[in-house]
Amino acid sequence: MVQRRLVGIDLGIASAHTVRVRDEAGREVCRRRCEPTVGSLTVIEQAALAGAVPGTRLEVVMEPTGPAWLPIAVFFTARGHLVFRVSSAKAADLRRFLSRHAKSNGIDADTLARLPLIDPDGLRPLELPDAAAAALDRRVRACDRLTMAASEHKVRIKDLVRQVMPCTPLTGDLGKADLAVLEQHADPRALLRLGRDGLTALIVKESKNHQGQARAEQWLAAARAAVELYGDHPAVAFADLAAEIATEVRLLRAIDAELAAHAVERESCYRWVDPMQLARSLPGLAEVGGPAMTAVIGDAARFPTAAHFKSYLGLAPRASETGDTDRKGQPMSKAGSRLARATLIRAADWARKQDPQLARVYHQQMVERGAEHLKASCVVAGRLAERLWTVMRRRMPYVICDV
Repeated sequence: MVQRRLVGIDLGIASAHTVRVRDEAGREVCRRRCEPTVGSLTVIEQAALAGAVPGTRLEVVMEPTGPAWLPIAVFFTARGHLVFRVSSAKAADLRRFLSRHAKSNGIDADTLARLPLIDPDGLRPLELPDAAAAALDRRVRACDRLTMAASEHKVRIKDLVRQVMPCTPLTGDLGKADLAVLEQHADPRALLRLGRDGLTALIVKESKNHQGQARAEQWLAAARAAVELYGDHPAVAFADLAAEIATEVRLLRAIDAELAAHAVERESCYRWVDPMQLARSLPGLAEVGGPAMTAVIGDAARFPTAAHFKSYLGLAPRASETGDTDRKGQPMSKAGSRLARATLIRAADWARKQDPQLARVYHQQMVERGAEHLKASCVVAGRLAERLWTVMRRRMPYVICDV
């Protein structure tokens, strides 16, 4: 029998990592705790390999707990060992099976060490990216996080303005002129003191002559209505609300500036990772979607088939079959990258308008199967994911074909 050393590591965020080591027969080899340092991890390696034949490779299993998994993965892969990163859901299911009424760091680590014995086909070795791919991944994540933060600040600004001016003119996107008005004159009384001419001049300047007196009149009407409604009621802190709105505007501008800088670097990294821009050859994947999906898929060869990649993204439907009954139309699993799934669903709405084959899929879902728009778009997104895998696997650009 081939000797194996199975290392389960329950990663700690504010505490040390808990380690359990078992052999190929499931017998416990050792118990340890470690820190993410070379010295501490070297001790774990030596303890795990004690008594094993020379050349034995460790099989390290852990969950993707925040950023704590990366130092462990880098250390053990650099030394030639296998590292497996399993989903928290799978580990939790096995832990409940092995120990239903107890949970501890040691039990979690022991559960992870047993996984290669219980589900060997469900584990795939972790492949760390090269420098260019790692840089692209970080830039994509940073841009996504900043985009979401900017969206939250925009919602907050609109909510605050609706509070200080119930008849707010902010019914669409926030423009530069609107932000300038809010940063300087969010207090409706200050707006009225500024007057039509002063407000018009400010809006014309900030909007580069795209807006003018009409927009100023909308702001002034909202300000007059607010002053008439609230009067001098003490519960309405005009000055303090205006100060908070100005803060939100400044934060939004800072985020937009950082986002623009990261977007430039994201494009540079993308050109290194995908010089032929194959991901962008698919309909619906452009400036943002192309780099995002390239970062997510990494090496397409790590997925055996296109169906595996679709399942990895959580776009495959759940299965429910028993006896002679096979329930179709189950919801998708949503097990995977939120960023990738959202990117493909947004891209699907554009792709169906360009690709006749995807348009046929969308039409079939909407007309023949009675699906709503979002469900039909998710089905198209699944097909788009399969085609993305094929394009990246074959290293050939996507070609739109007729039905």
